Amino acid sequence: MKVYVQSVNFNADKELIEFIEKKVNGLEKFYDKIVDSEVYLKVQQTSEKENKVVEIKMNVPGNDSVVKKQCKTFEEGTMLAVDSLKRSLSKMKEKERAK
Repeated sequence: MKVYVQSVNFNADKELIEFIEKKVNGLEKFYDKIVDSEVYLKVQQTSEKENKVVEIKMNVPGNDSVVKKQCKTFEEGTMLAVDSLKRSLSKMKEKERAK
């Protein structure tokens, strides 16, 4: 699966991008029809500590999933978003089996 990572208004370091690609690619274990994923990293200009936004758009034929998480670090946001996508992919698979 191809993972596109875009960082908005800053340059993400290589380690962060590799971490995100590894976590998102792990989702293929849960659902094998994923076409690709787009990951957007944003830093909100606020005084709050939780100003890192991770948005993952997963392209699946007939059903795209978008998950958005806001946390203190991009790694934490990625983990939370991937966990949410695991649940939604598992639900998709269960619906397919029920047909």
